[in-house]
Amino acid sequence: MNTLIVYLNAARVGCLEQDDSGLLQFSYDRVWLENPNAIPLSRSLPLRGKVFPGKKARPFFAGILPEEGPRKKIAEILGISDTNDFAMLERIGGECAGAVSLFPQGTVPPDPNGIRNRELTEPELRKIIAELPGRPLLVGMEGLRLSLAGAQDKLPIIARNNGIFLPLGDTPSTHILKPEPDRFPGLAANEVFCMTLARSVGLNASNTEYRLIGEKPCILVQRYDRATDEDGRTTRLHQEDFCQALGFPPERKYQAEGGPMLSDCILLLRDWSTVPVLDIPGFIDALIFNVLIGNADAHGKNYSFLYSGSDRRLAPYYDLVSTLAWPNLSRNIAMKIGGCKSVNVFTIADWKKLAMKSHLGWPMIRERMAESCHNILQELGGVQDRTIKYNEAMVKLLHETIGERATRMLKALFV
Repeated sequence: MNTLIVYLNAARVGCLEQDDSGLLQFSYDRVWLENPNAIPLSRSLPLRGKVFPGKKARPFFAGILPEEGPRKKIAEILGISDTNDFAMLERIGGECAGAVSLFPQGTVPPDPNGIRNRELTEPELRKIIAELPGRPLLVGMEGLRLSLAGAQDKLPIIARNNGIFLPLGDTPSTHILKPEPDRFPGLAANEVFCMTLARSVGLNASNTEYRLIGEKPCILVQRYDRATDEDGRTTRLHQEDFCQALGFPPERKYQAEGGPMLSDCILLLRDWSTVPVLDIPGFIDALIFNVLIGNADAHGKNYSFLYSGSDRRLAPYYDLVSTLAWPNLSRNIAMKIGGCKSVNVFTIADWKKLAMKSHLGWPMIRERMAESCHNILQELGGVQDRTIKYNEAMVKLLHETIGERATRMLKALFV
């Protein structure tokens, strides 16, 4: 039996094990279960003394690993199977999403107050950006054990005083650097525009900046699952995405692949958020916003819970992008609204059906739809002015597209 020790920050919480046939199982340590301040790793892994078999354990632990192309490349570099979650966590499970880290049995976890990093020069940074597509997360580089979920190339870094640093060992990162993929020209400006617009209309969205590194447009996102004090010490904050909380493995993040539906997400918020009266309307606002910007890719892993002690709240929004900017991408929405599969959900009957299926009041949803449209139309011009320098053609396209969609939704509401 192979064993990895699972920690939340510096606290040992349990063991992830792999038997000789490759099956996983997870169990909490008795000491953790007896701790009055103990929290579960996931809603899908409640605090209990029994062993969780692989079917129950895998959605959470696989959910903190990279997906699709980056996962395959990481496996090739490490010389392991891309289906072996345990082996991958053993090699790169030091700096993950949230407060979770995994270490081989017998390895002493690092001092949580220790800060080890290396500042990158501009030439080094350009070289790393160029290497990321072939070496996701800089896997295999000595001193790094980094993991982030998702299929896009990205790198956890420390951003401080305009400098960018690599977190060494298991030092917590503060930001995520995402170079623009060649196959999606204009993505960096698109995401910064949409995230800026989200914050402008009052959504709780992560701080996002546009950075040009050499000639490569990049996005710099401040991590909401990290807190840095005045002395520069960074603490990991526990989080889990909706797929992990609902027990869906990452390959089932889309509804069309058997993943979460909107009604599942709303029921989850009712059950798991400690303030559902705020988080459910907040989730509806994000849903409306994604439709208005034309984001067909808002799947179950793009919504998360952030833990603070015993509190569990809807996390700040991230990865807000208008997928309509690339005509070759599907218009099928990640989670259907009512009976509508398209991101062009302007038929009010579909929204009423969503309200009925989710046991929500239609007047509440209608009011939030109208308010979202008005707020977006009011803020679009200012956001365009602040972001047009990044990519004029993309920003003008977004201004026109999103404005037209908000106007169209308003007309549908008041016909």
